[in-house]
Amino acid sequence: MTVAADSVTSLVQSVDWLTIAPPTITALTALVVLVADLFVEERRKPLLGAVAIAGLAAALLSLAPLREGDRSTFCLTTDPGTCSYTADHFTLAIQFLVLGGALLTAVLSLTETRRRLPAGEYWFLLLSSAAGAALLPASRDLATLIVALEVASLPAFALVGLKRGDRRSSEAALKFFLSSVTATAVTLLGVSFVYAATGSLHLTQVAAGLEEVPGQLGTLAEAGVALTLVGFAFKTAAVPFHFWVPDTYVGAPLPVAGYLSVVGKAVGFTGLILVTVVAFPGYADIWGPALAVLAALTMTAGNAAALRQSPTRDGSAIRLLAWSSVGQAGYMLVPVAAAAYSSDDQIGATVAYALMYAVVNLGAFAVAALVARSHPANRVADYRGLYATRPLAALAMGFFLLCLAGLPPGIIGLFAKVTVFSSAVDAGLGWLAVVMGVNVVIALFYYLRWTALLFRAPAKAPDAAEAARPVRRRTPAPVTAAIALTAVIGVVLSGYPQFVLRFAADTLF
Repeated sequence: MTVAADSVTSLVQSVDWLTIAPPTITALTALVVLVADLFVEERRKPLLGAVAIAGLAAALLSLAPLREGDRSTFCLTTDPGTCSYTADHFTLAIQFLVLGGALLTAVLSLTETRRRLPAGEYWFLLLSSAAGAALLPASRDLATLIVALEVASLPAFALVGLKRGDRRSSEAALKFFLSSVTATAVTLLGVSFVYAATGSLHLTQVAAGLEEVPGQLGTLAEAGVALTLVGFAFKTAAVPFHFWVPDTYVGAPLPVAGYLSVVGKAVGFTGLILVTVVAFPGYADIWGPALAVLAALTMTAGNAAALRQSPTRDGSAIRLLAWSSVGQAGYMLVPVAAAAYSSDDQIGATVAYALMYAVVNLGAFAVAALVARSHPANRVADYRGLYATRPLAALAMGFFLLCLAGLPPGIIGLFAKVTVFSSAVDAGLGWLAVVMGVNVVIALFYYLRWTALLFRAPAKAPDAAEAARPVRRRTPAPVTAAIALTAVIGVVLSGYPQFVLRFAADTLF
């Protein structure tokens, strides 16, 4: 009996609750909001938004005790060094990004949930997706990785289609759903092949197993690696798996579009980094060249499509930001590809770029949400003369666009691009660095064209009666707070870009 009891005891895993606090707090907050929505009166629904923001803020604060980056839990009893959840520096950096992005999205969403979106459902879905996004960077086995990926993705389908009665919203949700389901199916097939070849799901054991795959399973292992990469290419919106992006962003509520462009992209890149650098380092000769080509195609297709957007087309502002996000994804793929040729030190460049991109892109979507209140079509042409009516918003939008372009005073954007460019050069990918340089120049045109439009004279001057009766449109406080917060963070990072670069430099496995 004693032996049996000892055997049972040896199978019991201890849980480090502090280590798993960030995704756990977010998930518990989602459950609280879901239950509270059943009992809270309609006029008190805004309280759910306050609870959601408080939960995300608490999840962010829970990262502070973990800053040493040396904690793990859910480890194998037979091998304590192999764990399913690890809070290293890479994990903490990505969790900071996704929880911070979700918090900014929540602030921006306060106005939308009061006007057009069902509050209870919206906050539950947003928090659930954020919980999955926070879990994913800590995942160190393929099963947990896929579960976290789906927890982050499934609520996002519903968020995109939450504008009831809007045909474009339903169409966007359907396209997003079909592309993501396809990606998941391909990924699961690849993971099953990898498991069959290695006999393990833990990333470190998969890496060791792939080094010693029997000859008769070699083709199966290579197919598994390739299919897994294809699945994550869908999630990162890499070409040719990017066609869902523009329609999804245009049809989704603006805060959701901003969330997908930042947190959704971070989820895809995090999974891609984990499977390539941690699980498949022995197959770098396969995924390195493939990702380099994908990076070149993605940045070129994204910038070329953004360049072709007509300023007078309905939704052209959001569509341009969507294609811009595809181009930016190409830049972020460069350091991941470079890691195959040098070392995983290059991954810090992707993290640094993602942090910069998250701040300024969410800021751009916040300004777009402000402009959409008076111009629902949200065309690029609607931004003409914005400085004359909303000078601070125009200055903020100009700053965000210059950061995305990599021009002063957006110093943080310039430093991020130089870091990515250097990673390609250091890895010997000179041709990819040249392609990136050409694409940066192409992107300058449409970013600067939009920036210049902000400060031009309005398209038509008001008549005398309108001039004598000034119209004051009140800017919602949540939108103002989101714009101000992202602008301040962007300015601070532009004044001290070393913070992001040093922060990202610590994100090594």
